[in-house]
Amino acid sequence: MGFIAKYRLRLVRKRWRMRAMRKRRELNPVALRTDRIRKNDVLVFSTLRNERIRLPYFLRYYRDLGVAHFLIVDNNSDDGSREYLAEQPDVSLWTTTGSYKRARFGVDWLNWLQSAYGHGHWTLVVDVDEFLVYPFCDVRPIQALTDWLDASSVKSFSAMLLDMYPEGPIDEASYHEGQDPFEIACWFDSGNYMIRRNAEYGNLWIQGGPRARMFFRDRPERAPALNKIPLVKWNRKYAYVSSTHTLLPRGLNLTYDEWGGEKVSGCLLHAKFIDTFVAKSEEEMQRGQHYAGSHEYKAYHQGLRDNPVFWNQTSERYANWRQLEILGLMSRGNWV
Repeated sequence: MGFIAKYRLRLVRKRWRMRAMRKRRELNPVALRTDRIRKNDVLVFSTLRNERIRLPYFLRYYRDLGVAHFLIVDNNSDDGSREYLAEQPDVSLWTTTGSYKRARFGVDWLNWLQSAYGHGHWTLVVDVDEFLVYPFCDVRPIQALTDWLDASSVKSFSAMLLDMYPEGPIDEASYHEGQDPFEIACWFDSGNYMIRRNAEYGNLWIQGGPRARMFFRDRPERAPALNKIPLVKWNRKYAYVSSTHTLLPRGLNLTYDEWGGEKVSGCLLHAKFIDTFVAKSEEEMQRGQHYAGSHEYKAYHQGLRDNPVFWNQTSERYANWRQLEILGLMSRGNWV
C-alpha cells in the first residue's frame, strides 16, 4: 500500500475517533463500576435494546469463560434490561436515547468506551446473541488465549459468525430466560460460504450460510457479512470502522496467514434464530435503525411470513469447537 493510501486511512481513523468523542455526550451513566477493573482483566463491550430475556445466559456464558467486567450501552430499552443490568456487580452501564443509526449502529458509542476504559486490555465486542468459541475453550479460560496471543505478539483475533438454527420452524420451541439457546438452535451450515479479500482494509469478507440461502438467495451479495474481529488488545488510538468487521490501523485486519498457513481463529455462535426473533425483526424493521435502510430486517420480515425451516439434509448438529476446526470454520493455528 502506497504512502497516500496509508495517509488517507490515518485520516479516516482520526475522523472516527473524533466522532466517537462527540458521541460520548449521548451516553448517560447509570451504574459505573469501572474502578473495579483490574490491570489484566478481559472486558466485554456491547450495545443492546430490549434483550432482558437473553441477559442471564449471556452474562453467565462469558463469566464462565473468564470475562471480568461488562461495559454495556442500553439503547432506550423498555423491557427491564436496564434495571436488570444495573443490579449486576460486574456490569458498568450507560443508557442513551440517541439514534443507533446515527451512532453508526452503536460503533461510535463503543469506540468511545473502549478508548476510555479498554486501553491496554483485551476487549471483546459482541452482541447479546453472539457466543465466542475458541480453541480449547472447553478446558481453558479466555485469559489462556489472550496470554498466548500476547506472547505471540498478536493483537487481534478473528471469529467467523456462525448462524445457528433449530431443526423445525423457529417458533416451534419457546426460549425461556436463562436457557442455553443452543439447546434449541443447535444446527448450522458447514458450507455455502463465499470469501473475498477487501483490498482497501486487508480484511476477509465472508458471506453465506443459512441467511444467504433463506433470505438473500436472489441477491447473495447483499447477505450479511459473517467476518468478525471481536477480540483486540485495545489501544486508544484504534477504531472500529464497520461493526466488528473492520478495524484501523489496517494491520489489525490481517488475522489470516497470507502465505498459506493458518492463524488461530474462532467462531461466534449466533443465536439469533429462536422464537423471539419474529417479534424482534418486526420491531427493528419498524424502527429503521439498521444498516442500508434496514434492508436486512425487511428481508427477514418477508421471509418469515411463511414460518420457514432452515434445516436441510446438509445441516450439521453442533458438538464442540473441535468439530468446527475439522470443518475448516476455525483453527487452533500453532497454539497447542
